[in-house]
Amino acid sequence: MVDLGATPGGWSQVAAKRVGETGKVIALDLLEMQPIHAVDFIQGDFREDEVVRKLEEKLAGRKIGLVLSDMAPNMSGVPLVDQARGMYLAELGLEFCRQHLKPDGAYLVKVFQGSDFETFVKAMREMFVTVATRKPKASRDRSAELYMLGRTLR
Repeated sequence: MVDLGATPGGWSQVAAKRVGETGKVIALDLLEMQPIHAVDFIQGDFREDEVVRKLEEKLAGRKIGLVLSDMAPNMSGVPLVDQARGMYLAELGLEFCRQHLKPDGAYLVKVFQGSDFETFVKAMREMFVTVATRKPKASRDRSAELYMLGRTLR
């Protein structure tokens, strides 16, 4: 399992408990993250060759079963700009999945509804056999935050 945008590490902690001793969790982020038991951390941009090389070393030739992306851009306070930046990160995660995900793998991503949302939903449906959208109960009603889960590559 790979956690993109992992800092501060909450999802990585949950994932490490779920996969147990037999699984592997690799967390990536631009920011530093405090060490978490049973989580390998790589600091850097997952689009850069050096970071991908480190990731591939840790994967040792295996594909990823789950890519989790809770990435968020630095917020500008301009909703249209922030939504576009967030969607761009979700799209980067989708491209990462195209290269590293197992055929029966899954991509869980946080997105914000807005101008690019329908285009992203279409891209998810083109790439995955099933796509589900959920709004967490913890999310405020007025928040545009959603989670999408794509399962099984086409």
